[in-house]
Amino acid sequence: MKFTTPLALLAVVGVQAHYTFPRTKVNGVLSGEYETVRLTANHWSHGPVTDVTSQEMTCFEKNPGTPAPKTITVQAGNNVTFTVDSNIGHPGPLHFYMAKVPAGQTAATFNGKGPVWFKIYQDGPGGLGTSSLTWPSYGKTEVSVQIPHCIQDGDYLLRVEHIALHSASSIGGAQLYIACAQLTVTGGTGTLNTGQLVSFPGAYKATDPGILFQLYWPPPTSYINPGPAPVKC
Repeated sequence: MKFTTPLALLAVVGVQAHYTFPRTKVNGVLSGEYETVRLTANHWSHGPVTDVTSQEMTCFEKNPGTPAPKTITVQAGNNVTFTVDSNIGHPGPLHFYMAKVPAGQTAATFNGKGPVWFKIYQDGPGGLGTSSLTWPSYGKTEVSVQIPHCIQDGDYLLRVEHIALHSASSIGGAQLYIACAQLTVTGGTGTLNTGQLVSFPGAYKATDPGILFQLYWPPPTSYINPGPAPVKC
């Protein structure tokens, strides 16, 4: 008979709580795994990025420079969904960013480097000031975002990012789960003001209050999402 020690059990639970974003869904059409999402370095381990200065912060690619096999076409104003394998098993905020592909490149060839990213979505906790904080994305098996209807047409990278805060009370404790999908956007009005663009790495510091964060005690009374504010049409 095989026995499992409490320490080993905790290790297994910790690994099971890790997650990836391997598929997209647009207009009800579900892609294959890493068919429209660039293959991530954690596709087997499901582990996170913990160093916000790492080059992995861009798209967490296993083989940088290797595109996903396909690029999704999506109409501005419609939703793009990422599936989660297996679910978002830690508390923390969900962010979505986009980067416009420069002229002469495509979503498949663009590396996402430099100050090119703008945030289109963020969420935050409920129950601040109590011992019962809730996070909208916790436990989700799919997460979706609306592509701004006022965006310019063209090729983009869409970056999903979830920041797990259960160990974020010390520097390097926050866990970031990241993936990038390749998009071609059509039907936008082209009037979106993206404001100041940010880089990954570069947008976050390890000491940002949304990265270095005491989740449990004393109960937090505020949460400041790292990075820029989401753009609006």
